[in-house]
Amino acid sequence: MGKSDFLSPKAIANRIKSKGLQKLRWYCQMCQKQCRDENGFKCHCMSESHQRQLLLASENPQQFMDYFSEEFRNDFLELLRRRFGTKRVHNNIVYNEYISHREHIHMNATQWETLTDFTKWLGREGLCKVDETPKGWYIQYIDRDPETIRRQQEQERKKKQDLDDEEKTAKFIEQQVRRGLEGKELEQPVYTELNRENEEEKVAFNLNKGASTSIAASSKTSSVLGPSALKMVEGAVKRKEPAHSSGQSKEKKKKSALDEIMELEEEKKRTSRRDYWLQPEIVVKIVTKKLGEKYHKKKAVVKEVIDKYTAVVKMIDSGDKLKLDQTHLETVIPAPGKKVMVLNGGYRGNEGILESINEKRFSATIIIDSGPLKGRRVEDIQYEDISKLA
Repeated sequence: MGKSDFLSPKAIANRIKSKGLQKLRWYCQMCQKQCRDENGFKCHCMSESHQRQLLLASENPQQFMDYFSEEFRNDFLELLRRRFGTKRVHNNIVYNEYISHREHIHMNATQWETLTDFTKWLGREGLCKVDETPKGWYIQYIDRDPETIRRQQEQERKKKQDLDDEEKTAKFIEQQVRRGLEGKELEQPVYTELNRENEEEKVAFNLNKGASTSIAASSKTSSVLGPSALKMVEGAVKRKEPAHSSGQSKEKKKKSALDEIMELEEEKKRTSRRDYWLQPEIVVKIVTKKLGEKYHKKKAVVKEVIDKYTAVVKMIDSGDKLKLDQTHLETVIPAPGKKVMVLNGGYRGNEGILESINEKRFSATIIIDSGPLKGRRVEDIQYEDISKLA
């Protein structure tokens, strides 16, 4: 078995090494050849085939660059359309997936020097929606396929048709109601004189049916009862009505409109919790062990909050500044009488004074010390919802 045989150890090792991506600096786009090391790339540049390709490219370099640029653009957009659709995605994620294919067109052979330039070009040409954020550039593919546009138009037409059907049904029901009301006349009450047909008939009152029945009974028998009896019945009815109205007025006086609005706002805040709790100028404790024993279980003050979930903290003992995620931090509960800040729940952002601690329920009682709710006593607030103020 010779050294150049297909199954020789050297041939197998060479095939294993050639798998996957290699360094870009040792890739020749003109010859589409990837070299494994600097020596191999140097030998390739001195080869006759490479020199012939350079001569061809020197005749019309713009044509070759346009060809590579078009291939790169088509392959990139095809991957973006097929893999991510019209979703908003980071441009670096798409590019990393694109270059994972070994035979891809390298960007250094195109008219764009960087991925940012290519992203901006896509936005200017109207091929994608691009926007810049602190985390980088994001792109969103604009699908202009005729079949997709036709499908969207059909969906809009169907929605409009459904709305028209609903409006027609509502108008039909309204017409039916109007026709039903036109056929009926409103019954007007007819007033007649109160006459007693049989003088021997007894008059009975049922006081358990409420004021309305007693009024009706009194009106029916007004011709029979004497004036003193009528006055007693009317007085009893009148006494019941003021008692009911006075009860309603007391309830109204108990809660004004402003109080009801404040209660509703507090209830909304109490039920809506956030998944982030960091606030500036609070004392926190570092719980992660990845930073070493120097910072583990040490206290720090939050100086700046970045993107709601990340904070720049300053160590109390050493003065070092660190940038940490909120999962690596925990709140600090001070001694009773010290100032705290509410970090979550209905009283989020308010400062307070710690009154007592319930160790069994892992909660505390505080008194609000700022804002319109100053002086309010809040019980059973969890440890993770408050922290000591610096």
